[in-house]
Amino acid sequence: MKVIVVGKGGREHALVTALAESESSPEVYCYPGSDAIFETAKQLPGEVSDVDSLVQAMLHEGIDFCVGGEESWLAKGLADRAREKGIPTWGPVKESAQLEASKEFAKEFMFRHNIPTGSYEVANDYESAMSAIKKYPTVLKFDGLAAGKGVAICSNESEAESFLKEVYIDGRFGDGRVLIEEFLEGPEVSVIAAVSDGEYQIFTPARDYKRLGDGDEGLNTGGMGAVASRVLIDKDLLSLIDREVIKASVDGLISDDMDFRGFLYAGLMLTEDGPKLLEYNCRFGDPEAQAVLPLVGGDFSSYLFEAASGSLQQDLISFDESWSICLVLASAGYPNSSRNDDVIRGLDSVEGVRVYHAGTKKNESGEYVTNGGRVLAVVGRGDDRESAVRNSYNEASKVSFDGDQRRSDIGQMHFE
Repeated sequence: MKVIVVGKGGREHALVTALAESESSPEVYCYPGSDAIFETAKQLPGEVSDVDSLVQAMLHEGIDFCVGGEESWLAKGLADRAREKGIPTWGPVKESAQLEASKEFAKEFMFRHNIPTGSYEVANDYESAMSAIKKYPTVLKFDGLAAGKGVAICSNESEAESFLKEVYIDGRFGDGRVLIEEFLEGPEVSVIAAVSDGEYQIFTPARDYKRLGDGDEGLNTGGMGAVASRVLIDKDLLSLIDREVIKASVDGLISDDMDFRGFLYAGLMLTEDGPKLLEYNCRFGDPEAQAVLPLVGGDFSSYLFEAASGSLQQDLISFDESWSICLVLASAGYPNSSRNDDVIRGLDSVEGVRVYHAGTKKNESGEYVTNGGRVLAVVGRGDDRESAVRNSYNEASKVSFDGDQRRSDIGQMHFE
């Protein structure tokens, strides 16, 4: 069987790896991929300029099914086009992908189906957005895809003005409105479920760390690390999240007659009033995928193929009971900018952990160098959280590049 993963980052590297290691041993392709991904997957032949040409290249190569990794391709209708041509696709059609592509669409869905979440208002311009802010801290969200960077938690007026200037005056994210949301407090947790035509299965819960610096200080990023475990949250809390958020969301999709086959990611805040939904993603989170996927056993490829075809066969996969810690190494200047072409040292010395490449390439000498903001992730496992943290940090200490940035409290903050 031939399967293709669409995307090029750390999440896609993790997906490619998990598919390649499946019991059914599929032939794995990737587009657009990266030098590191192509050590495991094959490149998709042919010229690709848009969704239609991508699907045509898949047909020409005889691809049996597609896994949508990057959200932008799903928002452009990748699943619609591929399924029209007879290629089962793991990832929602364009209409359903709005749950991620539009924060306003998602909030309306949450309120319509009584899913616990924070209050919000929507603003069309700078002045109305500033007027809608009643107190600080406040949460401002760009209503559209922004690669994980379209959200700002503003503690004062100056920070709000700065973010709104980026949106409305500088046009950093393109055209779009802004949501002004209630600030919620508590630890966060990510619960990801595989959803196929009303059936669903919850994967190992995870927690990511968005801020650049230790103690959740500094700028917001796409994610500086993650922790995953079946015991990350207790069974009663997971049952509550299942009932009030995941099942309610899946029931809402059915009620709204929305076609959904793919991963549904629920980003939650565990407040004093109970879990509240912050956002949906319509694919695996990044870096949560890098932490969760090493814990998946069995025939992951067949599982996704059958689910993409409308049959969720839960017994095709299993979940390891150990802990997983994902530590992200970011480039100099991230998240405001990124510095490329810094040689990455020590990759050959790493043992007993996963290394997923997010922003790397090979130079003319065949060395891996930086090529993006979040450069790579080192993922260690252990029977308990402490040993997983040690494994990840001990091996990550062998890897370095000029200006690298990493947190020292991944898998430790929120647990002490």
